[in-house]
Amino acid sequence: MTLAVLAGAAFGLGLFVLIRALMPGRRGAVAQVARIDALRAARPAASGVGIGAAPAGRVDGVRARIGQRVADFYMQQGWQQRSLRADLAVLERSWEAFLAKKVLLAAVGVFFGPFVFAVAWAIGMGSSPVIPIWLAIFFAAVFFLLPDVEVRRDAAAKRRDLRRVVGAYLDLVAMNLAGGRGLPEALMAAAEVSNGWALRRIRTCLADARITGTSQWEALGQLGEELGIEELKDLAASLALVADDGAKVRESLGSRAETMRHRELAEIEGSAGEKSQSMLVAQLLLCAGFLVFLIFPAAMRVFSV
Repeated sequence: MTLAVLAGAAFGLGLFVLIRALMPGRRGAVAQVARIDALRAARPAASGVGIGAAPAGRVDGVRARIGQRVADFYMQQGWQQRSLRADLAVLERSWEAFLAKKVLLAAVGVFFGPFVFAVAWAIGMGSSPVIPIWLAIFFAAVFFLLPDVEVRRDAAAKRRDLRRVVGAYLDLVAMNLAGGRGLPEALMAAAEVSNGWALRRIRTCLADARITGTSQWEALGQLGEELGIEELKDLAASLALVADDGAKVRESLGSRAETMRHRELAEIEGSAGEKSQSMLVAQLLLCAGFLVFLIFPAAMRVFSV
């Protein structure tokens, strides 16, 4: 009886904390100003990705409200999550939709834990009332963290593609500079050779810089800060130093492109070495299993005698 009361109290407390976290609280002046600044900073990204579109249905509307409330809660607590925001910017996903997905998966995990316990109890594997509570907490935490793992994995793969494109882009810029174009024209002309997502982001960044009146290398640095690409930030810093000298710009871009190619080649060789080592381990395990298969009948016959 005591365990049942404690289990009910813990479940009720967890439900109260969840509802209280999702309920919008009264914002202070500092929190309101920070929210306005965050919305102003996120407006260009939302217009480029299409996040600001109206929800298509009732489910999307509920998901959007949950995401907005969780985002407000994060803002009130001061949780920036800069690395996750950079990963979402690389994947062109919404921060609110990501938070809504995390919360909904955690809610599914809360009900999935007791379901697993019910299945185990039906086959006679458990009887304590505390087990479903721990299972609910465990699966809620695991399901809450699953979107983070997915986003980081996909963003890492997309950043590798972006680094390859940036290396080729630097070569194209150097070729345009050697053809007699100025640095702004060379940057834009090199970004117009393809319609891939990486060059499209660079082209949009350069066009926005031309409209707002900022320098294009400064815009590239802001893009690198937004996407978490160190190569773009280093490129912006080097272009800011040698922007007035065309020969130095060509030399800087050529050496930087060569460095990125060498780094990419080293990463490819390292990945190939890891795969070869894993294949070697798999072959050794296969040989060990085959030896056990050969020795086991003879060993059983000897020991039985």
